[in-house]
Amino acid sequence: MFKKVLIANRGEIACRIIRTLRRMKIRAIAVYSEADEDALHVKMADEAYLLGPPPVQTSYLNIQAILKAAKESGAEAIHPGYGFLSENAAFAEAVQREGLIFIGPSPKAIAAMGDKLEAKRLAHLAGVSCVPGTDELIKDLQHARKMAEDFGYPILVKAVAGGGGKGMRIVSDPKALENALKGAGHEARSSFGDERIFLEKYIDAPRHIEIQILADIHGNVIHLGERECSLQRRYQKVIEEAPSPSVSPSLRQKMGEEAIRLAKTVEYSSAGTVEFMVDPRGQFYFLEMNTRLQVEHPTTEMVTGLDLVEEMIRVSAGEPLRFQQSDIKLSGHAIEARIYAEDSSRGFLPSTGRIWSYLPPAEKPGKVRLENGVREGDIVTPYYDPLIAKLIVHQPERDLACEELLNALDRFYVRGIETNIYFLTSLVNSSFFRKAEFSTATLDEFYVEGFTPQAPQNSLIAVGTAAVMYCIREHLSQAELVVLVGSGAHPVTVQLEGERSVVREGDETLIIETRWRPGDVLFEGVFNGHALTLQLDHKGIRDNLFWNGDGAYTQVVNKRVAELSLTMPVKQQSDSMRIVKSPMPGLVVEVVVKEGESIKTGQPVVMIEAMKMENIIRAECDGVIEKVYVKKGDSVNVDQELAKIG
Repeated sequence: MFKKVLIANRGEIACRIIRTLRRMKIRAIAVYSEADEDALHVKMADEAYLLGPPPVQTSYLNIQAILKAAKESGAEAIHPGYGFLSENAAFAEAVQREGLIFIGPSPKAIAAMGDKLEAKRLAHLAGVSCVPGTDELIKDLQHARKMAEDFGYPILVKAVAGGGGKGMRIVSDPKALENALKGAGHEARSSFGDERIFLEKYIDAPRHIEIQILADIHGNVIHLGERECSLQRRYQKVIEEAPSPSVSPSLRQKMGEEAIRLAKTVEYSSAGTVEFMVDPRGQFYFLEMNTRLQVEHPTTEMVTGLDLVEEMIRVSAGEPLRFQQSDIKLSGHAIEARIYAEDSSRGFLPSTGRIWSYLPPAEKPGKVRLENGVREGDIVTPYYDPLIAKLIVHQPERDLACEELLNALDRFYVRGIETNIYFLTSLVNSSFFRKAEFSTATLDEFYVEGFTPQAPQNSLIAVGTAAVMYCIREHLSQAELVVLVGSGAHPVTVQLEGERSVVREGDETLIIETRWRPGDVLFEGVFNGHALTLQLDHKGIRDNLFWNGDGAYTQVVNKRVAELSLTMPVKQQSDSMRIVKSPMPGLVVEVVVKEGESIKTGQPVVMIEAMKMENIIRAECDGVIEKVYVKKGDSVNVDQELAKIG
């Protein structure tokens, strides 16, 4: 077995690999960019080596720098994690030429499956059903238009290399094809160093199901069941689960058999994933094969009891698989929620900055697992993927797993940057998620403009919590108060007896049991017998409360102040639609307009790259471009002015 393994990655996946290496008594070698000098994975590793400046091309995609670090550290093998160089055949070959072991499949298998057109050809050869589409590269816009017309809109523009939803665009209108081609090409080049793209027929409202396989160099291949990955936004997965609530045992067997056939066709070894689309009729189609560890692999680990990183290491060391297909049993249900540094209220745009508070929920062996890549005080930069952590839960049944995840998310307190935690709690609490009635289109349909927590119809929880906190702060055992929630005024009476409070509003009574004390950022209580945790931001005389995807801005006052508050004028917002601002920090990759050019509402103005994703900034009104303030290659900050519309 290896004595030293270098991890050619960063963030939560590097930390996760380090934990397995530590358990296997293998020294972990980290690499880092100048931006990651104080990162968690660097502090966790036994040794760490600087790669270069923050941009990925000079750091985590710098093959020579990584190989130099491996040689200097005395590492015998390199684990690529996922993303970056994990599916780069040239990197795997370079590792082998240096006499090191690449912990993953062979360069030949990576190259075959990394090229999605070649992967489709091999899938056909293996007897695997494939999505209709082109089998050639798109040369230019004219070529793309002809191919799209041949099999009809909607179509999917897709990068030949890479994965993770990057370099993909849905096109329903021929007029949008040109921008989709540009955006997909830019994004693919930035993420994978390969801007080649092709087209496929877009299948409406499918489920995204993937089969986890495990193979050794001796020809043994097994599958570990499926994962449900349909909840996606812009082809970026948000929540995954294992097993899928929509897959029957017979369908699991069929997809598993096809995945194994494909793996054997390409002489695959290591962990890998064969991805399928399942249409509403139950017909499944091969999408692609990911020749690496997947972000969502912990869900499979939770239901099988295996450590996929350990199995990858053992396979790369030449060991045969320790399991046969008959040994694999799926136990219970696991769900993973991805914690992204993004602002859900601004269309899920990336969020950067320093993390001032970071209080994740407590882990529970076998029940709650946290794959963490940051800690309090860390800075989230615009250079890398916005995924900062993953929260995984496991319970005997799906309903129980949903409740466990919801409770854990409510306890996940992060401040300083924006995250998608409130969005996730709303999602887990939604009826379509609880009923497992969703497809890959669901999130884009339900959350077109993003997500902002709103006060529920029945706001007694917020009213009662605000009133009880006020009484605790003011050392009151009883009081008559008015709680302002939004534009509504709620007169209540409150009576405190130790840890038990009784709140009455009209005919409604709410009994709250809590040990909350001033300064606590989580209000953990039992509300009429139901346990619930609310996150709290205390700002001056207001309390902002968030729970289960709901949010309420509260203020506790007396009756006279409540009466006067209703007469206060509302400050009018100025018309700023004519100033196009950057909603995020990032890099200008293209300025689409010129000064003096007429423009319509919704028309692209500037394309900005942030956290390896392309974002189109559009005009919010008709007019003429009066001034352009930026150029291609400029770095911009949040709310920086990009252009003015006259």
